Amino acid sequence: MSSNKLSAVLEKQIYRLCLNDFPCGYGTWRKSKDSTEEAETEDTDDLLDLLSCPHSPWRHDKSWSPQAPALRQLAALTPERLHTDFIYNYFTTLRIVDKGVSVIDDGLLKFSKLEELVLSDNKISEIPAENLPSTLKILELRANRLSALNSLTNCLPPRLEYLSLGSNSLGSHEDICHLAGRHWPQLVCLDLSDCEFKDQQALLSALSTLTCLRTLVLKGNPFTLAPSYPGFTVDSLPQLSCLDTSWISAEERQCFRGLAKNSDLIVGRASATVSVGRVRGIPDPLMRVEQNAPDFPLVNYGYVITYEFLSHQTVKLNIDRESKSDAANVTEEDADLQSNRNIEKESCKPDTQLSTEETCHDIAHDFSTVSGHSTSKLTWSECMDFSHTQTYIVSDLGGLKRFFNQGLYLTIEEEKVLSWPAASEDVPLAKPSRPVKEKKSRKGKESPIKSGSTKDKSKDKKKKSVQELFQDTPIRRILGSVHIPLKSLVTGGQKVHVLCDVGALQSESEVEATQRLKKDLGKKMKEDKKKDKESKQRGGSSTKQKNTAASKGKGKGGQECEMDFHTDNSMCVQLETVTVELNVELEKWQSASEAHQLLLPHQNSLRKQPVLS
Repeated sequence: MSSNKLSAVLEKQIYRLCLNDFPCGYGTWRKSKDSTEEAETEDTDDLLDLLSCPHSPWRHDKSWSPQAPALRQLAALTPERLHTDFIYNYFTTLRIVDKGVSVIDDGLLKFSKLEELVLSDNKISEIPAENLPSTLKILELRANRLSALNSLTNCLPPRLEYLSLGSNSLGSHEDICHLAGRHWPQLVCLDLSDCEFKDQQALLSALSTLTCLRTLVLKGNPFTLAPSYPGFTVDSLPQLSCLDTSWISAEERQCFRGLAKNSDLIVGRASATVSVGRVRGIPDPLMRVEQNAPDFPLVNYGYVITYEFLSHQTVKLNIDRESKSDAANVTEEDADLQSNRNIEKESCKPDTQLSTEETCHDIAHDFSTVSGHSTSKLTWSECMDFSHTQTYIVSDLGGLKRFFNQGLYLTIEEEKVLSWPAASEDVPLAKPSRPVKEKKSRKGKESPIKSGSTKDKSKDKKKKSVQELFQDTPIRRILGSVHIPLKSLVTGGQKVHVLCDVGALQSESEVEATQRLKKDLGKKMKEDKKKDKESKQRGGSSTKQKNTAASKGKGKGGQECEMDFHTDNSMCVQLETVTVELNVELEKWQSASEAHQLLLPHQNSLRKQPVLS
């Protein structure tokens, strides 16, 4: 792949200024003292109007440099001054954004008076400082391919005041060492947003040596998800005036006073609390139960909200991914039960994600996985309040940042349980797998249910036959799923409160009725086609008339079936929208005293725990 040099892009931009073409430069269009052809010449004012008029075809884009239109005006007024060195020295600001630049070559040194250089959204992977003009005061390298700062700090421009390195793959210990004050003696504003810095204490220790630093942008780094941010940053950098585009007030600085001296309280982990509240709009599963239905099996419905979150447990990644894909694709009753069991096992583990510092440290060497978690099971009601709250302690801040950027998936699951009377020694019972039709056909024989409830049996046996029930394996089906974006937690937000709109859901009976109607309609159409073929083979005028009459009748019947199908669909459209209340909140210390109250009990409990050899 050929490299795209910065000097080549700049030369192309200057060439497009057309400094030697109409209406700039010399030419027959320029009016002079000795010119006699007045009709073919233009006044200087008219030439300037052609350069600045909004509707003029000679008006030039000035977004890449504010000096570009001024240079064109000089080319129209005094074109004799525009030699090569004058053009290069005239530019003080260059903004080359999203031009595919990959190499900063020494051709940039021609711009000897350059003060501002913006190279955002390019493909630059290395910054040779020796190719930067010494007059540079502003350097913006946001959203490039930088992975190290060693080449930038070799021979820095001594007057640099503003440096933007955001949205790059920076964050190593070597990068932190290159941000010391000896490299940037006059740096006033520094942008390190959306990078990969995880060690908050080491970074702030290096930035504290920047004596002129007044504005700092750090949001989007993994360590900003920890509860110690921004309090520890505010107290560690007393000279700072603005943090993450917000002015630091005197009250805020007073609240966090003394936090920097207690650096042992700062831990590299985040605390996120997920809360699932009320759910509304799920249709009643017993709304269409037939009145003449048999006594058994008893059908119970339960509802569970499942969601995904970052987990540090040492689990098999393949199983988790399979359960994730199954949860996204299965919508029928015959869902994959194995994936649901994996989610149940994951959710039933007693707070394994709330691990100690030693456990988090050991697992941090391995990549984090996203696993399923679930709320408690509730029976159906118009408004089901799950009141589920779970706090997750995450030490892999980089993995948590990636998880928040991707978002959270929330799923509503319905659990159907069939209960049958237990078999006793006195009363033999029918097998639970026997179909309902078979039970109805045996009217002459005494059914086990009726025999258990006759007058000959005592009340104790009657109660026993009713109470002793055994259950089939629960049948789960996914009613709906929704994606919740959480990127605002990475960009500086502390809480996401959302009313998730899952959409209108169909009850189980409505799904079966719709499928049954589609099958009946398909059979009806097949039968009509067969009759049409038979009538064509018979022929004859009388038969044709009969066939036409019959076809009209069939058409009416087909229209009636289609009318019923559309009517049933219209009922589904009018269902109430299902909504789920969800909160995701990051813990943030509001003061230094709050940090002491929250962390000291936790550290004391860690000291009391035995050390496993």
